Amino acid sequence: MTAIKHALQRDIFTPNDERLLSIVNVCKAGKKKKNCFLCATVTTERPVQVKVVKVKKTDKGDFYKRQMAWELQDLTEVDAKDANKENPEFDLHFEKVYRWVASSTAEKNSFISCIWKLNQRYLRKKVEFVNVSPQLLEELPKAEESVPSGESQSVAGGDEDALDDYQELNSHDEQDIESMMEVCEYAISNAEAFAEKLSRELQVLDGANIQSIMASEKQVNILMQLLDQALAEVDNIEGKLLSYEEMLQSVKEQMDQISQSNRLIQISNTNNGKLLDEIQFLVNYMDLSKGHIKALQEGDLSSPKGIEACINASEALSQCMNVALKPGHDKLMAVKQQQHMFSELRDTFARRLTNHLNNVFVHQVTLLHTLQVKNTLFGKSVFLPSPGHDQSSTLSQHTAELTLPKHSPLHRDLLRYAKLMEWLKNTQREKYDGLSRTYVDYMTRLYEREIKDFFEVAKIKMAGTSKDGKGKFATLPRKESALKQEVESLHGSSGKLTGSTSSLNKLAVSSSNSRRSQSSSLLDMGNMSASDLDVADRTRFDKIFEQVLSELEPLCLAEQDFISKFFKLQQNPTLVENVDDSDGTVPSRPLSEHRHSISEKDMVRMMMNKIFQSIETELNSLIALGDKIDSFNSLYMLVKMSHHVWTAENVDPASYLSTTLGNVLVTVKRNFDKCISGQIRQMEEVKISKKSKVGILPFVTGFEEFAKLAEAIFRNAERRGDLDKAYIKLIRAVFSNVEKVANESQKTPRDVVMMENFHHIFSTLSSLKISCLEAERKEAKQKYTEHLQSYVINSLGQPLEKLNHFFEGVEARVAQGVREEEVSYQLAFNKQELRKVIKEYPGKEVKKGLDNLYKKVDKHLCEEENLLQVVWHSMQDEFIRQYKHFEGLINRCYPGSGITMEFTIQDMLEYFSSIAQSH
Repeated sequence: MTAIKHALQRDIFTPNDERLLSIVNVCKAGKKKKNCFLCATVTTERPVQVKVVKVKKTDKGDFYKRQMAWELQDLTEVDAKDANKENPEFDLHFEKVYRWVASSTAEKNSFISCIWKLNQRYLRKKVEFVNVSPQLLEELPKAEESVPSGESQSVAGGDEDALDDYQELNSHDEQDIESMMEVCEYAISNAEAFAEKLSRELQVLDGANIQSIMASEKQVNILMQLLDQALAEVDNIEGKLLSYEEMLQSVKEQMDQISQSNRLIQISNTNNGKLLDEIQFLVNYMDLSKGHIKALQEGDLSSPKGIEACINASEALSQCMNVALKPGHDKLMAVKQQQHMFSELRDTFARRLTNHLNNVFVHQVTLLHTLQVKNTLFGKSVFLPSPGHDQSSTLSQHTAELTLPKHSPLHRDLLRYAKLMEWLKNTQREKYDGLSRTYVDYMTRLYEREIKDFFEVAKIKMAGTSKDGKGKFATLPRKESALKQEVESLHGSSGKLTGSTSSLNKLAVSSSNSRRSQSSSLLDMGNMSASDLDVADRTRFDKIFEQVLSELEPLCLAEQDFISKFFKLQQNPTLVENVDDSDGTVPSRPLSEHRHSISEKDMVRMMMNKIFQSIETELNSLIALGDKIDSFNSLYMLVKMSHHVWTAENVDPASYLSTTLGNVLVTVKRNFDKCISGQIRQMEEVKISKKSKVGILPFVTGFEEFAKLAEAIFRNAERRGDLDKAYIKLIRAVFSNVEKVANESQKTPRDVVMMENFHHIFSTLSSLKISCLEAERKEAKQKYTEHLQSYVINSLGQPLEKLNHFFEGVEARVAQGVREEEVSYQLAFNKQELRKVIKEYPGKEVKKGLDNLYKKVDKHLCEEENLLQVVWHSMQDEFIRQYKHFEGLINRCYPGSGITMEFTIQDMLEYFSSIAQSH
């Protein structure tokens, strides 16, 4: 490479006054390897120009030629591709990008380093170097950087090393050299003489320097003496400082003693202050006033003022017992005595409170229970004698009006103790749990009797027993009627009552006025003569059922609200005893056994389950009775129960009422599904008389009545989707069974059965406008239209039977390929045969045939649907269409024969009109 460099310098760059600084052997990237050289050069003349020159060998291969050159100032970017790995590729960005591959990475790095140095030295606009190792970009000497770019400069060396050693003279050096050369005129012509003169002058200067140094020895000695004197003064000062330090040492010891005394005094004061604070803390937070102690020991728990005093005293006691003591306080004797006193006061007051509340529960609940028993036996109004109670209604009055007794006075009296119950819950959990069980046990017995009597009366009202003169249901004796026995057999056994919908259910009632048996069959509904009575009965049942749910809902909500407030079961989870899975209540085992954490909402739910454990059973029994009386009552029950479930869930989705009504709703939905399945089964079992015409099938009219009833019941109901599903099942069953009966019918033609019944179905669905049955409505219309046309076509073939057969033969010949104008040459279909057939159907015969046809159609059709005129008009249109068809065949197949029918279209219209009017 050195030989090539010298050859290029000699042959190419020296003639152009340029110096070659760096060279790299390259080829273009991505092409066939045609090697060339990239050269970095500078001019020897001012101003200096820096170029990158591309040189390649001539075609003969002996000489080099200059192919292309770029100014370095046009170079914008140098991309070395990879700064960490060896890569021979690099790019030079001029007006376009030139991509090169060097013969070696070392040559590439040397060339890029030279370009960077030239850029730093000569160019004002710096080139951007990308992916270049920092070691290649070395900083230039400060002297070189100080040279302004763009000035006229020259390069001393002919290679890269010469470029690094070169240092340009500054302006001051140039002036000194010029002034020195002006003194000696022969400096340029005789350089050796000039150099020798400079050497002699330098020797003279060196001698003068030595003499100057020797002349200054005296001053140096004087300076040394001064330094010795200074050192002596420093020693003197250090001695004085030592004496001062010894004097201060005694003062320091005295000050340390004083500081120690002050520190001990400060510690003593601090300790005294802290001790005073601790004593003040204990006095302030662990001292219970005498008034509070007296209230806890002797306070009156029956008067409002006494209860308020006990509440304040219990809160103060809790604050004293729950104060956060600091470490060591519990070891003080006074603190132990106070804590012992607080514990005795807590236990004493807890026992007093528990006994008093137990007595209140027993007194209040027993009083209510006794009152209800008396009212049930004697039917007399008795006032509650307990303080604060204004309840005067008797059980007989409640049951006659189908209402449940309200317990708001009891709740109001007990809520005065709510804060004391909260204190008992936080301090004596076992006594709190005992009071909870006591309340639940007493209220369970009370509610069980009230709810049982309430549902007894509801069942009697549903069954329609005797009434007193005022229109209110009287309380029946134990063995008064067969209905009472029927109700008792239903009570508590709703799970066993299924109520078969495939047979007619009857409930016999032994009373002064016998009432007819109830039926909920779709087959019977269409023929009921007492439908108004059914509607009245069902409306009365709906009102009774709604009243039952309306009475239960506020009762349960009021009791749940009271339990939450009185027992403070609203927010945080708490530790309670294990739940007895048998009845979902809190067992009577000690709290220390089998405890686990549940939420307070679950605690409320368990207490409600225990208190109202009979509601779900009674509701199921009532639902079974309603379903047995009339299976269509399940529609009313489904709507009402769904609404109350939805209302309860909006109030509290996890409440006892919501859960219980949801469980009962499942039973109601099951009965509703049984009702629908029973109607479908009855449709399948229907039998039609073979001796009479079919007409409108009973289950078709029954479906109409069912749909009208259901639409009235389910208007704006939450469970509309259940009815829509039932509609789909019923209408499909109606469709399939109508077709089944039509196929089995012997007296009435199949088309007539299908036409009349699907017309009735279409009319029903059109009037009711049930959106989910829109497709079935269109299907019913299509079937009605199809079978109407089929019946008309099949019936019209009889009045002109021979003429029909003749023209059918003509059409058959044409279909076999005989030309229409040549049909008359057929022996069986010539003009004589046509005239013979036409003569058999004069106007009188046609009218007579149509009259017979009308009578036959009248026998086939039923009066209920009133389709006779519709069918007769369709037959008229069909007959006219056939007449026009026959005329067209005569004109095409017998042209010019002059043969025509013996009656006209106008005659036919008069025949049809006169026959319809005569009947």
